[in-house]
Amino acid sequence: MTDASLQRQRVAVSVLFILAGTVMGGWQGRIPSVRAQLGVGDGAWGLIVLGMPMGTLLALLVLQGVITRTGARLPARWGAAALLMIAPLAAASPSTLVMVATLLVMGVAVGLLFGPMNALAVEVERGYGRSILSSFHAWFSGGQFAGGLLGVLAGLVNLAPALQLAASCLLLAALFVATARSLPDTHRVAASTPVDEAPAAPEPSGASWTPQLLILAAMCLLTSINEGAAAQWSAQYTVVLGGSIALGSLTLVCYSLAIAAARLVGDRIVGRLGRRRFLQLSAGVAAIGLGTGLLVGTVPAALIGFACLGLGSGCIVPTVMTLAGNQPDLATARAVALINLGEWPAFLLGPPLIGGLAELLGLRAALSVIVVSGLAIVVLAAFVDDRGPAVQSSSTTASAA
Repeated sequence: MTDASLQRQRVAVSVLFILAGTVMGGWQGRIPSVRAQLGVGDGAWGLIVLGMPMGTLLALLVLQGVITRTGARLPARWGAAALLMIAPLAAASPSTLVMVATLLVMGVAVGLLFGPMNALAVEVERGYGRSILSSFHAWFSGGQFAGGLLGVLAGLVNLAPALQLAASCLLLAALFVATARSLPDTHRVAASTPVDEAPAAPEPSGASWTPQLLILAAMCLLTSINEGAAAQWSAQYTVVLGGSIALGSLTLVCYSLAIAAARLVGDRIVGRLGRRRFLQLSAGVAAIGLGTGLLVGTVPAALIGFACLGLGSGCIVPTVMTLAGNQPDLATARAVALINLGEWPAFLLGPPLIGGLAELLGLRAALSVIVVSGLAIVVLAAFVDDRGPAVQSSSTTASAA
């Protein structure tokens, strides 16, 4: 494969990450307006939004059985297209029933897109022969920030959420269409091919959980619980300490910017330290930084603590995805899909877990769950088999031909 072809593939996969981040950031930024349109309270909204993780679970379960035969490119394309179409419709939902249905479809789209686009990123990374996966996740963070900022601006001028999302999705759709043909693909096993006659690399579709995948999935699960808890509770924690609402928002901003900064430089650090040491260092920074902030218990300490959490957590999931995608005897798309399935419970467990403990022990003590999770990742990382990308991916080369 030529350098130009590989570069086009990298751009095309980056567009998927930008698309996903921008749509989700735009949606999340307008949730208060959408809730106001429906006129529902906190309890009702908490039940309504369960539609999205349920849809994601449905997609992940389906992907387990088909992704080694379809490859990752097809579901990623379908997921991206569905997300672009459903987000404006969800924002325009006239009733609770319609909102639940559209969020269910949005969850399916997320499930079809997020795992496969990570598998495609691993394929491109393998072609480069060095770590670049964190840079894809940096594009996601940038898109999420841009989508949230568009939501703020649209709210200031009283633009309806549906119109804002429709406009941004149209622009993203044009970018997607322009680059979709350059997307790589992962290895496929033909439907008529017996498992014992499947090609040697990557390996058969029947392969499933291994000890290494269980370790990697556990690390993703713990990291996602931490990220969800930080997103939901960091601002509130600063307010509990006596900070203003503005300072609470600043805490979340510090956390988010730290994640983006980590992803911009993470690949270079991985190249110097190796993945196992990098994972241990990252989780250690997250646990020690936030743990110290919680012990000090002041607003400045909260700002620094959550910034450390962002710096430490930002590159854990991309690094785990690379390790999963390079497991022996297991196709890239299948391995990444399994990791996503193992990570899924975090979207339900994280915020409620912190909330329940906060009721019993107080929010400061409840946030120590994040510290314990970080320390657990340090321990798990010691058992990681540090495999990097191969110099060249035969499946990527074949798909580009």
